[in-house]
Amino acid sequence: MNSESTRRILIHCDLDAFFAAVETLHHGFDESIPLVIGSDPKQGRGRGIVSTCNYAARVYGIRSAMPISEAWRRCPAAPFGPARYIRGTRGLYSRASRKVMELLREPSSAFEKASIDEAYLDVTEAVAGDWDAAFALAKSLQSTIYERLGLTASFGIASTRVLAKMSSEVNKPNGIYRVLPDEVEAFFSGRSVREIPGIGPKRATQLAEWGYTTADELQALGELSLSRLTGERFASWFLKVVEGESSNVVSPVRSRKSIGKEHTFEEDQYDHENVLDRLVELVEIVIERANGLGVSGRLAEVKIRYTGFETHASGRSIPVAMDDSAVFTRLATTLFANSVDSEKSIRLVGFRLGHLEVPPSRQTTLFEEE
Repeated sequence: MNSESTRRILIHCDLDAFFAAVETLHHGFDESIPLVIGSDPKQGRGRGIVSTCNYAARVYGIRSAMPISEAWRRCPAAPFGPARYIRGTRGLYSRASRKVMELLREPSSAFEKASIDEAYLDVTEAVAGDWDAAFALAKSLQSTIYERLGLTASFGIASTRVLAKMSSEVNKPNGIYRVLPDEVEAFFSGRSVREIPGIGPKRATQLAEWGYTTADELQALGELSLSRLTGERFASWFLKVVEGESSNVVSPVRSRKSIGKEHTFEEDQYDHENVLDRLVELVEIVIERANGLGVSGRLAEVKIRYTGFETHASGRSIPVAMDDSAVFTRLATTLFANSVDSEKSIRLVGFRLGHLEVPPSRQTTLFEEE
């Protein structure tokens, strides 16, 4: 465990079903009615994708980046079903996010906006190292966000980025969960490895095939045995996570070093599923290069250029640097779904891996090349 002198108190804030919540407020929708935001479903014949949906729609298995035709099949709109389908109102989200971030930034000594609907706060000094005061602060922020903006948010409180991120998922929506330093072992006991940020479906499946599905089962192997199964880098990172020793740094500064890849289509694309397929290929190329250079990253950024050269980029960071293509494929897919304008044709799509880190045991020529 970290020594008390270096122990930080971090808060992770995650706005609940953010885009759908903003649309619900703006239009005065009934929260109990499934709301799907994305391309025109054309009564099940649409070729686009789902940007996001509310919790009522998630009951039907609808999720971000799902083909809009599949979403319609699961839960159609009237007169065939109860759902409501709309296109997103892009300006609303950035304005709402900016207002939330202003409220979150105020009490923190270090603040990091991880994405449009996520942020990390280091409140160690603000609460004088008092964990009860940190919980009270999270409760106050939660109430303030709802009272002023009508939005709900879930909060996680812990001593590392990974733990804070995981904690914010425990009581969603509109919940708060705290992991004290002496509760880390109990927190991971019986917890699926799939719940740990950075462990994707591919890795989880591989571990399950070896008979390990929970964090404590994997931890019990010890670093040497785990290294033989998964490699030294994963073993070292995983044990730091479950022992509460992973990164506790909250920083607003983005690294200027990154690895990226773009693709310009010969013909502008109205078929956004086709664009998404190409984006997934770009992620694989970028992560393959990162693997070759021996670096990992915390930031995923997707770039979209429409016909007429209008260009937009959106990013999301994760708690710890990773080099797993499955992790960044999911991030890129979600970013694309949440940011694409379903009514516009696309000229170019790109992916960038940022916030790069070089493990101490690795050497690389990345920074010389860049």
